[in-house]
Amino acid sequence: MPRRYPLHLWVVRHGESSGNVARDAAHAAGAARIDIPERDVDVPLSTLGHRQGDALGRWFASLPEAERPELALASPYRRAVETAEAIRAAGGLAPDAPALLVDERLREKEFGILDRLTRIGIEQLHPEQADLRRDLGKFYHRPPGGESWCDVVLRLRSALDTVALHHDGRRILIVAHQVVVLCLRYLLEEMTEAEILAVDAEGDVANCGVTEYVFSPDAGPDGGLALIRYNFVAPLEVQGTPVTSETDADAVAQ
Repeated sequence: MPRRYPLHLWVVRHGESSGNVARDAAHAAGAARIDIPERDVDVPLSTLGHRQGDALGRWFASLPEAERPELALASPYRRAVETAEAIRAAGGLAPDAPALLVDERLREKEFGILDRLTRIGIEQLHPEQADLRRDLGKFYHRPPGGESWCDVVLRLRSALDTVALHHDGRRILIVAHQVVVLCLRYLLEEMTEAEILAVDAEGDVANCGVTEYVFSPDAGPDGGLALIRYNFVAPLEVQGTPVTSETDADAVAQ
């Protein structure tokens, strides 16, 4: 059978989180560890992050009803769920959109023993991991107890199969994390390791930045999803909301 695809797909990184703010503070202080009281899964949006989610929701709400997302899927991490909820609260989904679907396969990359360490902390506490990461590259390096980008890609293949099976021909919004956004690009655009790392090297995915695809019958023998825009932040700028692209608290380990 031909592969099935969403009619329209938006992939959004969550709004600025308190972890983003804590990471910047740790780097400014030259600290080895990032001071976050919660588990990574429980890190909430910052005040600005809530504003960013609301601004993006108002942008989606400005679209005709027949062009808004019909369904929202999100990582189970609090910052992603809060972003998706802010988009809905601002009227950004179709009126008959069902409740948010939380899918653990969309979760943040897991960092294992490098969790909450700054670059300085990794060099001081786990120099062997710093060396290994330099040798293998971020795509293949898996810290003990954590994941490589390849591990993230593996679970995202499964998530995309579920979308194809249950939600083909629909308009889908996914709210997740920076590495998830990049790994979805790698999958949907059939990139190589070098190609996706070149995209990553250009800069961080902005908080509430939009990556957008539409189905095209010309994208492959059975059609496929064609990239319309990547890291699109005009919805925030139009609403006068500051654009941020701070990496997450564990971003050094990414």
